[in-house]
Amino acid sequence: MQGMSQNLLGGPAPTLLPDLPEASGLLADGVAPHEVAAKFPAYPLAWAILAEAAYQRGDVVESYAYARTGYHRGLDALRRNGWKGHGPIPWEHEPNRGFLRALAALGRAAAAIGEEDEAERCRTFLRDSSEAAAEALS
Repeated sequence: MQGMSQNLLGGPAPTLLPDLPEASGLLADGVAPHEVAAKFPAYPLAWAILAEAAYQRGDVVESYAYARTGYHRGLDALRRNGWKGHGPIPWEHEPNRGFLRALAALGRAAAAIGEEDEAERCRTFLRDSSEAAAEALS
C-alpha cells in the first residue's frame, strides 16, 4: 500500500482491518452515528464519532464510554485479523481509522477525567501503532 513504511526489521506485518461497507455506507449517507452503532456495534468508527461529538459538547464521561466501546470493539477486530498485541496499524488504511480515532478519543477523555496513566498509555499505543495517526489526531 503506497505511503506505508515497510518494516525492515522483521517485526509484525501491518494489520489491515477489513472494511464494513454496510456501516461505512450508512455514515456516508448521513445516517446518525448512534443508529449506525446500534445496527453495527462492532464498527469502531461509529463509536469514535460518538466519542468525539460528546467530547466537543463537554460530555467527557459520555465520551470516555463511547471511546472505550470503540476501542474494545476495535481490539476485537484487530485480533480477529491477526494482530498479536503489537505492530503497525496504519492510518493510511481507511478501515483502521475507526479504531485509531477511538484510541485517540479514549486518551483525550481519560485525561479529561483525571486518568492520566490511561491517557499516557493511549498516547503511547497510538504513536506505536501509527505515527501518522498520532500526528493527524493530536
